[in-house]
Amino acid sequence: MKAHNRESQAQMTPQKALDYLKEGNQRFMSNLKAHRDLLEQANATVDGQWPFATILSCIDSRTSAELIFDQGLGDVFSVRIAGNVVNTDILGSMEFACKVEGSKLIVVLGHTKCGAIKGACDHVEMGNLTELLSKIQPSVYQESETLTERSSKNATFVENVSQINVKRNVNSILERSPILKQMIENGEIGIIGAMHNLETGEVTFYEDASFINN
Repeated sequence: MKAHNRESQAQMTPQKALDYLKEGNQRFMSNLKAHRDLLEQANATVDGQWPFATILSCIDSRTSAELIFDQGLGDVFSVRIAGNVVNTDILGSMEFACKVEGSKLIVVLGHTKCGAIKGACDHVEMGNLTELLSKIQPSVYQESETLTERSSKNATFVENVSQINVKRNVNSILERSPILKQMIENGEIGIIGAMHNLETGEVTFYEDASFINN
């Protein structure tokens, strides 16, 4: 499989980009990776890159976007931070990826059994991690289904908070980046939240946290 080029990126729509990621995740779950010559892809993209999607995911070592979506060099922008939270630098990176480099889809990707989410659920405070986890705290407080054992010991509570965190960050991107919001409204790009199951490898996309016009 060849790396994406200017022409293939230009022909990509937000919906096609989503379909492409879904197909790649199916290959990942089936252990049927597309054949790629990574050195050839590196040489093909040395003078320019045309990624079709931008994926905000956690730093967790088990949830590499390129692997779970079976993508190669030059195919996706991968933005990684513990808890897949949003800050100004990440918003700027996304604006560059979409407005300047032509990426068609933003995915906010959480994952099961997330350590950052567990830390926020337990109200952990430690150095600079305190500020990072504070960005997840609103999702902890928003979770209203769990009445007892609201800590990392409760797996259901942790997963509920993870889902809320993903959806809140989708909305945060829309609220905090007029550039990206305008591009979404114009149908130039799309945005969607998703969750990666570490046990099965499956990525579930949230239709109720999706803004894709075509």
